[in-house]
Amino acid sequence: MNKRRVVITGIGVVAPNGTNVSKFKKHVYNGVSGIQYIENLKTLNFSCQIAGLPIYNTGCLNNYFNLIQLRSLNASGMEYGVIAGIDAWKNAGLSVNDSDTPLWDTGVIFGTGILGVDKFREAIYKVDEGKVKRLGSTTVTQTMASGISAFLGGMLGCGNVVTTNSSACSTGTEAILMAYDRISNGKAEIILAGSTSDSGPYVWGGFDAMRILPYKYNDNPTEASRPMSATASGFVPGSGAGALVIESLDSAQKRGATIYAEILGGHVNSGGQRKGGSMTAPNSDAVQYCIRKAVTDAGIDPGEIDAINGHLTATTMDSVEIQNWCMALGRKGQDFPYINSLKSLVGHCLAASGSIESVATVLQLKENFIFGNINCEDLHPEIEKWVSRDRIPTKTLDYAPNIIAKASFGFGDVNACVIFKKYT
Repeated sequence: MNKRRVVITGIGVVAPNGTNVSKFKKHVYNGVSGIQYIENLKTLNFSCQIAGLPIYNTGCLNNYFNLIQLRSLNASGMEYGVIAGIDAWKNAGLSVNDSDTPLWDTGVIFGTGILGVDKFREAIYKVDEGKVKRLGSTTVTQTMASGISAFLGGMLGCGNVVTTNSSACSTGTEAILMAYDRISNGKAEIILAGSTSDSGPYVWGGFDAMRILPYKYNDNPTEASRPMSATASGFVPGSGAGALVIESLDSAQKRGATIYAEILGGHVNSGGQRKGGSMTAPNSDAVQYCIRKAVTDAGIDPGEIDAINGHLTATTMDSVEIQNWCMALGRKGQDFPYINSLKSLVGHCLAASGSIESVATVLQLKENFIFGNINCEDLHPEIEKWVSRDRIPTKTLDYAPNIIAKASFGFGDVNACVIFKKYT
């Protein structure tokens, strides 16, 4: 069976440097960082006292949740995901289904790594104090991983797949590919896809304990996230959500919808924690295999890729990732595509990273630019062995890419790569 063409018709984002698409696009284009010092992390004796934290007026929640849903709401990831998801839905020109019949061809695939940590902590204290009856009726829905997809599916009245995936840092990119597969195979027409990640010390504390966060930049937080830099010293934790309305081309054309980009294909795999792969490190053979399979699935030649939005976390693995891209695509030096990392501006948003970064990728295609990488003027010497310096722009380029590859590589040795194309 020939696969149907699949496009993106709506986007929404809650990111550390922009909690709506307009502000996010402006700040990504202008290289504005959303990383900030957080006093509470110092109080709690964190070594790394900075993070990428979305900031918005909580009064806006009245536009997304009803009074019952707002009662005892204490789950940042739920807030981020619902805001991004509903914004993407409206951005696509879709209305909320208020009939008694579900939308059988419309679904939600919205991932998370962990949800409702603060709510769960609140529940633990009440249980330990013998106050079980005071937990409230929303504790379960705020702390179950699938709470985010269930919330969105119910709000929109979706009758197709409504599920939550979870694959560490590759969650968001994987969700997009899951939606693409379902629509391209004719099992759905529209799917709201994305991912979200809770914020706060209970999420970030484990990484601080692993000593993989930068601690020398507490006084100058916007310089801390340094993907591809020789002075990179670990990733800055972040949070937020990204959402994309993914739709069959037929459906989009019938609606007269604005089309942001087309999804050509992609691939998801695992390195099996073999050949150097582990719970925290990738198997390079698997990374290269994932990229090559994504290119093949998209039906393109590696030479057609104009740009890459990498995973690139500001750790020692950045140079390995660059080498893997070179090996997988058979391109290096001046022939290498432009490459950038949104993490220089927002930090590593964990399970939300793939979806937020995909929104940035789609905006580059739609608006004809390649955003610059900040904090990597001192390019890592191992990267310079593989890629020419001008392929890693430090300032935004007014350039019209046609095809961009976006990849995410997560804890557990899992990989996802999706190929986006300018819609014509």
